[in-house]
Amino acid sequence: MNKAANTYWTDNRLQAQRVATRALPLLASPARDLSREIIGSRTEIRRRGGIVPSWVFFVTIILATFALCVTVTVRTHAEMSSASQQYEKISSEVATLRISNSTLASEVESLRNDPQAIESAAREQLKMARVNEIIVPIE
Repeated sequence: MNKAANTYWTDNRLQAQRVATRALPLLASPARDLSREIIGSRTEIRRRGGIVPSWVFFVTIILATFALCVTVTVRTHAEMSSASQQYEKISSEVATLRISNSTLASEVESLRNDPQAIESAAREQLKMARVNEIIVPIE
């Protein structure tokens, strides 16, 4: 049945459903009458398909989904770049520590086997001298 062809029955039915407004006319507010003038009756709203067309809801849902996807992508990209920077920083620290470890390992090896390295380390680090040497401080 076409809604537009049967407006009289629909209007009467809707008015009959409004018991409080019909029974107590004092409850009908001026704002409600003003909104009815601007928007129209319920029948007119139904005829137009509601206040907001259905395609607006569809577009809103699509835009919200798109915004969610963009937000997730941007956040993931930011976390990935942060993790990449941390990886580069830690990788450079590991390389520096490996070089330092190899230098210390060669120094330990020379201190175990080379008597001249042992003597120079004792003189520089421990301030030792031989029995027959005289130390003269210079300022």
